[in-house]
Amino acid sequence: MPLIFIEGPQGIRPEAKQTLMREVTDALTDAYRFPDVRVFVREHPAGNVAQDGRSEAEDIRPVCFLEVPELRDLDARRVLTKRIQDAVSVAYQGIANTEETLVMINHYPLENVGFHGRLQSDDPQIVGLVDQLNR
Repeated sequence: MPLIFIEGPQGIRPEAKQTLMREVTDALTDAYRFPDVRVFVREHPAGNVAQDGRSEAEDIRPVCFLEVPELRDLDARRVLTKRIQDAVSVAYQGIANTEETLVMINHYPLENVGFHGRLQSDDPQIVGLVDQLNR
């Protein structure tokens, strides 16, 4: 159920993209121990990205959005963030300003997530996984 959306510039090589998706999946799997990790890589032309109101003035700074269950362990979040930033830095080397990659972690309580026509808070297996994760 963990999702990540990686927003970056166009031009990432196919093999670098595959490695990025694999490394980010591994990082999320290690942190959450949940099935169904989904990775979305969105590529933007430089003219479609403005930073401080200016487009094409500098290399794009990647942004990663994690849409995930609550993870209370700050050290686990630190490790996860570093692994994502490291993977992004390698994948976008030379085409993005990866020194300023931003990772946003959006936690969702299970009662705010629907799947298969029901709330995740109604699924005992998922409730158990999140409880175990946050002990």
